[in-house]
Amino acid sequence: MTSPLTPLYLHLAAEQKSAEVTDWSARISWVVGLIVFIAFVYWLMRQGWKWRGSLQSDLPELASTPDGFADDGKLLTLTGRYHASTTAGQWLDRIVAHGLGTRSRVELTLTERGLDVVRPGAADFFVPAAALRGARLDKGIAGKVLPEGGLLIITWAHGDKLIDSGFRSDRSAEHPAWVEAIEQLTSTTEGTAR
Repeated sequence: MTSPLTPLYLHLAAEQKSAEVTDWSARISWVVGLIVFIAFVYWLMRQGWKWRGSLQSDLPELASTPDGFADDGKLLTLTGRYHASTTAGQWLDRIVAHGLGTRSRVELTLTERGLDVVRPGAADFFVPAAALRGARLDKGIAGKVLPEGGLLIITWAHGDKLIDSGFRSDRSAEHPAWVEAIEQLTSTTEGTAR
């Protein structure tokens, strides 16, 4: 006994075709082209980073931690992240010379002599108390934007340039104490200099 659907079933079975064969050479060409494009963009970014470093080559070498600094009475310590350093007041003008553009973990120690910045995997540096100009809470610095007050920005002088360095503590509730301590230290240093 034949059903009325039989001719339709036979008709559909006759219409089915196998899937088209994939053109592997075209796919491989696209993948290789994409890889070359990504490598080219990465190379351009690297060249831009090197060019920025050469423009900032007039920046003096960073100071290293003075002998006996560990024996000083610590005012504050902080562990967290170092995000970037920029020209003071220009939060997008990243400074890359001497490794200041490298993000890293950080350990900060503030004493009467200055600020010791220890960065595992990047160049450490020291900011003498006389070079500290102030501190504030902010929300952004080159390459990092956080909620209001999420970054501790420390302003310091190096050579003839004012620099803003951005830090974020593992415990952001510590930030206001750092701002207050640095402001007190800078006002004491300015009073001594007069």
